[in-house]
Amino acid sequence: MKKFTRKTLNFLLLITVLTLTLAGVAFSQALAITTNEFVPFAQAALVPCANGGAGEVVLVEGTLHVQNHLTINNNRLSLKTHFQPQGAEGTGTITGDKYRAVGVTQEEDSTGVIGASVFSFINNFRIIGPGPDNNLQVHQLIEITIDANNIIRTNVINTTIDCN
Repeated sequence: MKKFTRKTLNFLLLITVLTLTLAGVAFSQALAITTNEFVPFAQAALVPCANGGAGEVVLVEGTLHVQNHLTINNNRLSLKTHFQPQGAEGTGTITGDKYRAVGVTQEEDSTGVIGASVFSFINNFRIIGPGPDNNLQVHQLIEITIDANNIIRTNVINTTIDCN
């Protein structure tokens, strides 16, 4: 068994303390992670302005791009999620009309290890049909807050559903 001199032990102790100090500085910096996924999806959506105003269900299929961006900094966790259909097309169940689904849905969450949290949800979704007055547009803005006393408040800031 090898014996270390006092000088060697002091040097190893200094290296250990220096390593832990640098690791502490590194961990106090922001941590950021981004993921991208492409997942198949299918959805039935009622388009009330389709079929001459009588409405019809449109079966939509395509790929959904899902992006998550997570940041942890100063005891706060922030998550931004982005959903966007790509190549999404549908067919009306009554008329057989062809539709495209487009838009972006985003959610932003911010929460502390201790304290208040805020969740924001923004949805912009459109189903585009042939001809005029055959398009559905949905817009929603919702905010949820949880205060330091764990009281939850939901505020529906805006919801509109339009045919154009």
